[in-house]
Amino acid sequence: MTSEELCRSILYRDALIIVIDKPAGMPVHVGPANAASRAGSGTPPLDSFFEAMRFGLPRRPQLAHRLDRDTSGCLVLGRNRAALARLGQLFKDGEVTKTYWAVVAGGPEAEEGVIDLPLGRRDASRGWWMKVDPGGQSAATRWRVIGRAAVSAERPALAALALEPLTGRTHQLRVHCAAMGWPIIGDAVYGNAPRSAEPSLSLHARALAIPLYPKREPIRVEAPVPERMREALAACGIPMLRDDRAA
Repeated sequence: MTSEELCRSILYRDALIIVIDKPAGMPVHVGPANAASRAGSGTPPLDSFFEAMRFGLPRRPQLAHRLDRDTSGCLVLGRNRAALARLGQLFKDGEVTKTYWAVVAGGPEAEEGVIDLPLGRRDASRGWWMKVDPGGQSAATRWRVIGRAAVSAERPALAALALEPLTGRTHQLRVHCAAMGWPIIGDAVYGNAPRSAEPSLSLHARALAIPLYPKREPIRVEAPVPERMREALAACGIPMLRDDRAA
């Protein structure tokens, strides 16, 4: 990632916010899980490139929310303090509609539903790893099947899901899908995927609807489907759209 590449990833920009298409495999900021970045080694965090996106303003934009290192897609930045405060309140109150696309192993029998399972830390030594915990924080995810791949000699059963987190817990979608018996493909923490140097998690922040301006329609942004998920989504019967740069 370079500053120029990050600027080319901008999906939406106005006076208050910027929405970028975050690449998979890149942490959004320095934290305990990517402390190597502090020493100048490892993958640099995304926010280290934000200076290039001031676009004439005195301050660089700042993160309004977070995405996991291996999750790609729509990421919102606030361009000033007032915008960050407004965005922070909207995310906290659940006013921002977030839609993720995921490809999971197996898949649910039903076509839609809600997962309502509280989550807590797995243990202190595992950093941000989470688990289903009756004594944890409430967590709810609305899901809908958007495609299925039939079992074949070359491929196990897969399902493509649209996931809408109704709460914002760490690793919520990954833990909820795994707990239901259909882990997200490529998940080496909560599923059975082997660890890999290349991002393989089939989880993508596909779309956002942000009611930022009181007297206007919500800002709606979509991130194109990443290359790593195209084959599996196509197998599930989902065609790539023109805005997804299909060949």
